[in-house]
Amino acid sequence: MAPARWSAATAKFFFGNPFSPFSYTLPARMISASADVFSGVAERRGKPAWNVPETIATIDSRPFGDLIRFERPRTREVPRVLLVAPLSGHYATLLRGTVESLIDEHDVYITDWTDARDVPVSAGSFDLDDYIGYLMDWIRLLGPDVHVIGVCQPVPAVLSAVALMAQDDDPAQPRSMVLMGGPLDVDASPTAPTKLAANRTLEWFDRELTARVPSWYRGAGRRVYPGFLQLGAFVAMHPDRHIEAHLKIFNALVRGDDEDAAKRRAFYDEYLSVMDIPAEFYLQTVDVVFKRAALMSGTMTWRGRPVDPAAIARTALMTVEGELDDISGPGQTFAAHGLTTSILAEDREHLLQPGVGHYGVFNGRRYRESIYPRIAEFIAAHV
Repeated sequence: MAPARWSAATAKFFFGNPFSPFSYTLPARMISASADVFSGVAERRGKPAWNVPETIATIDSRPFGDLIRFERPRTREVPRVLLVAPLSGHYATLLRGTVESLIDEHDVYITDWTDARDVPVSAGSFDLDDYIGYLMDWIRLLGPDVHVIGVCQPVPAVLSAVALMAQDDDPAQPRSMVLMGGPLDVDASPTAPTKLAANRTLEWFDRELTARVPSWYRGAGRRVYPGFLQLGAFVAMHPDRHIEAHLKIFNALVRGDDEDAAKRRAFYDEYLSVMDIPAEFYLQTVDVVFKRAALMSGTMTWRGRPVDPAAIARTALMTVEGELDDISGPGQTFAAHGLTTSILAEDREHLLQPGVGHYGVFNGRRYRESIYPRIAEFIAAHV
């Protein structure tokens, strides 16, 4: 993409330069706007900044991810929350809105996963078993009074980690876990990701969707599921929606409304920032979560050990789903209640939020106004 990016930059310079009389003509504005929109899509992005007023402290650092804390002065104790971010293409900063909602009344920690292209091959591999191992270590580190929130992709891993700790009667078992819009019973409501997994072999995923990191990155030679492929899959689900959004950016630039264009582009600055995922983690997730639905079939194992969600008795459970979620459809996350049969009825809750899609389950106005208050009440009831 580099030559195309350079061409777009050149076009913006010649046709958008305010010192050029041509830049004030309609054709020049259209060419400059086209180059600007293309540059915004094709730009190489790194990890976005958190842009929060709190001090960010690294509590535990590992090759494939850090446990970080958002520190702020407090005059009283508040519940400790571990927010488990997806390892599915976007950075943990995608949950900035979730963090901002929690931070006032909770001591917030989050899993900050590392872009696999920057992890040297010498650091070894990282699969779903390692991911679950990280979660258990971090839950133990934060102690028995922690509340865990899993958003989207990590829902099966969070449930497995808590189940394994319950099977061991671990004193650090969390007080509660909130599972939000994640794939457990993938047959409950088929979506584009579940259909793709059902219709393709694991060998196809390995052959077509993984690659080796190029030599100019620290992780040179590591096999990954590239972030741009993950992003391509997201965009392909609703191409008309993204085309319309960029046409609005283009029109705003042509008419000189830079403020409107910047406002619309702010979402895409985050949405188009993607990271690479270790291939072994991606392939194991496709196999265990989507193709075999191992938790639902009772065949889930962790490093050879059976995983039994029915062992969970001391951790309260809340599930959250969006009515319009087309990635983890309604029913997929609710299935956790059928697996955790030892949790008392008064310690469980389910919320199906009307009019909300996948992103709206953990961000946006309806999340802030309707979903977050229910989560906060649930955590407060199990402190």
